[in-house]
Formats: sequence, structure tokens, C-alpha cells
Amino acid sequence: MFQLPDSNRSNSTVREFVIVGGEQSLEEFYTELSVSLLLVYLITLIGNLVIIALVLVDHRLHTPMYYFLWNLSFVDIMITTTIIPKMLAVCLMKDNVISFEGCFLQMYCFLSFECTECFLLTVMAYDRYVAICKPLHYSTIITDRMCVILVTIAWILGLLGPVTPVTLAAQLPFCGPNKLIYWFCDYPPVVQLACTDTTFLIDLALAVAMIVIYIPFLIIVWSYVRIIICIFRIPPGEGRSKAFSTCSSHLIIVFLYFFSNGFVYIVVRIGNVSSDTRTLLAVCYSFATPMANPIIYSLRNKEIRDSFVRHTAVNRVFP
Repeated sequence: MFQLPDSNRSNSTVREFVIVGGEQSLEEFYTELSVSLLLVYLITLIGNLVIIALVLVDHRLHTPMYYFLWNLSFVDIMITTTIIPKMLAVCLMKDNVISFEGCFLQMYCFLSFECTECFLLTVMAYDRYVAICKPLHYSTIITDRMCVILVTIAWILGLLGPVTPVTLAAQLPFCGPNKLIYWFCDYPPVVQLACTDTTFLIDLALAVAMIVIYIPFLIIVWSYVRIIICIFRIPPGEGRSKAFSTCSSHLIIVFLYFFSNGFVYIVVRIGNVSSDTRTLLAVCYSFATPMANPIIYSLRNKEIRDSFVRHTAVNRVFP
């Protein structure tokens, strides 16, 4: 029978955590790591801010698809902003201490934004399904009101998803050690430091993760199976290629999101891979989708490219 962990933290002696990254010292590579992190952060921040700005100022992009996209870009900014600045502080200023409250706040923010991203990708898949499979009814199904409802649901589910696991984890007694063998306060490495049995919380977190990841994944797969069936019913020619192009960018992002999660899940369980390598890979997957999102939409989406040209100096230099 499952029992909740003791919620009395009066016996806890840990008031802060020390982020040590991996089990072996990587300080000799901190300069290279800092440059890489800064580059990733700048690409993610600037790229997603550009998408948000274009969608807001260009009336041609005031459509449901781009309304969902700028929400996704905002979430991508928040994911990287939650973890990269502290990682840079660790590498550049040796500021590797984080308070108990700050650690669990970072944990909640990271998990909630990751959950929200998953739900937003699901909403975008549904939008593409309606646009391609029910084009005559699109404007009556995906109305402005429906867009707000779908995005609100995605945000509410994303923000509520980690509440119970994180709240229960924060009530655990932490008696030491306080060295976090990770690059930020993710759930498993922090919970493992508790001086009590955490089996229930690990199982609870796994159950929440299964719901948050696999239910949206099945909905997305169902949407794209229907989309592919509808596309192949379209006569060959421009109509079919246009249908493919409208969902190709989103499909690449979805593939990258779930592939990176699956890849890390496999790698961290391979015995002959060093713990430091597994830790770095697990951290890097967090940056994959946020950084790739603006790059993929910029390269593959003609409307985004055209909007960028219209609203920048590129239009004046190369009229």
C-alpha cells in the first residue's frame, strides 16, 4: 500500500542546494560550455521574440495557426530562461548555490512550461487537422473564441500538471547531502536527495509524465494519420503540396520534441555511457525544441519569411 512521504520538514537541515553539474569536475570546460549556452540562449531568445513580434504587428499573420505559434514561442523563451541563466552563473561566476525555495520554484516553472509546450503542440495538431480535413468548416470551428479557449486550456493543464508532485516533493525532509548532480533543479535528481523513501513520489511523477506526454502524443498521431489520409485524397498537384507545406513545420517540431525525449530516455539507461554524458544530454534536450522552433519556422514557412522581409531593413536593402 502506498503511503505519502512525511510532510513535516522540521527535521530538514538543507536550506540550499549546491549545483555540481556532473559527478566529475567539468570546470576546465566551463568557458566552452558558457559560450555554447550563451549562443543557444541568444538564438532561442531572439528567434522566438522575432516570431512573437511579427505575429503581433503583421495583420496577415493574425490567424489561428500563428496565434498558437506565438504562444509556443513564448513558452520556449520561458523554458530556456528558467534554466540557462543559472547555468551561466554556475559556469561564469561559480555561483553554484541555489536556495531551497528557489530550487523548487525553478523545478515547478521548468516542468509547467514543458507540460504547456506539449499541450500547445497538441492544439496546433488539431488546428492543422481541421484546416486540412475540414477546410469548409474551418472558420466556424476554429473561431477566435475557440482559439482563446484552446490556448487557455493548454496553459491551465500545463500549469496544474506539476503542482501535486512538486508540492509533495517540497515537503520531503532533506537532511543532506545537498550536492545536486545535475545542472538545474529537475525533479528526479532533487527528490533523490531526500532522506526518506521517495518511491511513491517517483511513481506519481512518472504517472503524471505519462499522462502529459502520451495522451497528447496519441492525439497528435491520430490527427496526422487523419491529415495524411485527407492529403492523399487530394488530386496530385499544387493543392496536395500546399496541404503538406501547411503542416510540415509543425510536424518537424513535434518529431523533434518527442524524439529528443525518447532519445534521452534511452541514453540515460545505457550502462556504458558515463554519468556526466547522460546528464549533459538530458539537459541539452531541454534546449532542442525551443532553439529549433524559430529556425524551422523561419526556413520552412513562407509567410514568416515574407513578414520578416516586410518589417526589416532587408526589404530596403534588397527591394
